[in-house]
Amino acid sequence: MSMVDINDFLREEVYTYKGETYSVRDNGAVMRHPLNVAKPRPTDLKWVFGKPNIKHGYLEIAAVRVHRIVALAFLGEPETPEHVVDHIDTNRHNNRPENLRWLTRLENVLNNPITLKRVELVCGSVERFLANPSLLGASTLDTNFSWMRTVTREEAQASLERLQAWASKRDTSRSDFKGQLGEWVFQPPLKVQGFSNYHNGYAYSDLTESLTAGAVQRKWRVPAEFPCCPLIGQDVSLTAYAQKLAVGAVFAQTHFSESKVVEVVISQDETSLWVLCAQGEGAVKPWSLAQITCENGLYVHTSLGTFFHKDGAEKQLHLAQGLEWTGGDTFDDYC
Repeated sequence: MSMVDINDFLREEVYTYKGETYSVRDNGAVMRHPLNVAKPRPTDLKWVFGKPNIKHGYLEIAAVRVHRIVALAFLGEPETPEHVVDHIDTNRHNNRPENLRWLTRLENVLNNPITLKRVELVCGSVERFLANPSLLGASTLDTNFSWMRTVTREEAQASLERLQAWASKRDTSRSDFKGQLGEWVFQPPLKVQGFSNYHNGYAYSDLTESLTAGAVQRKWRVPAEFPCCPLIGQDVSLTAYAQKLAVGAVFAQTHFSESKVVEVVISQDETSLWVLCAQGEGAVKPWSLAQITCENGLYVHTSLGTFFHKDGAEKQLHLAQGLEWTGGDTFDDYC
């Protein structure tokens, strides 16, 4: 377990909540200002992440929930008094602003794939939960706070990716939450020699693990399964991959969506493979484009974007190949 430096932050705000003024950092730490400068209270003027409440697991400072202070300071006021703070990665100790968002209580369940998967495990289905929300009250999953802790930026990203991958699996069970959950959740992201960059002085892998062995993702946050990807152990060949990508075949899928092959193009030197796909029903942007390369023995799937109209994806496909596009402007050029 790594220790999070309370002084490792980039931005600091001041916010007044329920008559108390706090300094708030973008790593989730807070400091309460004294009401009487001459007589500060024992917990005033001290930077803390908060103390976990044993009943609900949220971090608190003097019985005030820290995540609400951070959300108000960095995200602003909620749309309505009924909105609550959602921890996107479900780690109630991760109060970094990028991990928080305002949602209604129903959205808090239905719009978070990790929470939604837990609801399905406990209640059997979303429909059963909606018919009887009290079913969730007997859950033992929500009382397991032992794995939760404050995290570094890199740990926050790693844990979110692993939990999203778990949520997107078609076959999951409560047994996934047994054992040393924290050791699994906070494992560092996939490290492959040669695939790292630096941002704000921190080293990050620019790859995300997929749900298919031998396949990784770039610029593609939610882990996906690639059914047509050649098996690991076979010769890494884009030609072999292209032969499996028949029109109409499923190219990528998660628990929530899938994309099907519309067009496949391989470069003359066979070092790049482009796949134009149609997304599943209900997608806001129904077209997508991906590039596949072979790097260090892995099939690297890079997202080149999603598009409102097919010609937007076709234009990007032309440009990715270094070809001239003669179709003029597309709707997606202005989005």
